[in-house]
Amino acid sequence: MKFDKKSYQKFAEAHAPRSPILKNCFHAFWTGGLICVLGQALRDLYTDVLKMSTEDAGTLTSVTLILLAALASGLGWFDRVAKLAGAGTLVPITGFANSVVSPAIDSHAEGLILGVGAKIFTVSGPVLLYGTLAGTLYGAIYWLIGLLF
Repeated sequence: MKFDKKSYQKFAEAHAPRSPILKNCFHAFWTGGLICVLGQALRDLYTDVLKMSTEDAGTLTSVTLILLAALASGLGWFDRVAKLAGAGTLVPITGFANSVVSPAIDSHAEGLILGVGAKIFTVSGPVLLYGTLAGTLYGAIYWLIGLLF
């Protein structure tokens, strides 16, 4: 059976399962919210109980969330939660930790240098590259506008 591009697209759309958008949005919302609540609770713990400065507490909160996400990725929990929550687990810092740890786990059998070392940033590398470029471009535009006005 041969399909041209339009026929195949119609066929695929007719046979593809419909995504439950409202349900997916709800799960993403509460999961992302819970991750943010955990971050706020950690920050409050570090500032109120451990009497850290706000800046130090923020840094330690970020480090703790990265550690927890990396640990959850290593134990296989992150993927299970992500299947249910979808984009809710992509709260920037936890999603970034998972995007670094997952390729490292997958390529561990290939060795530390050619496996883990070579592939650890395959997912997060483009995010770092284009995020840095976009930030630099935005900063340059902002600077130029400041000079002109």
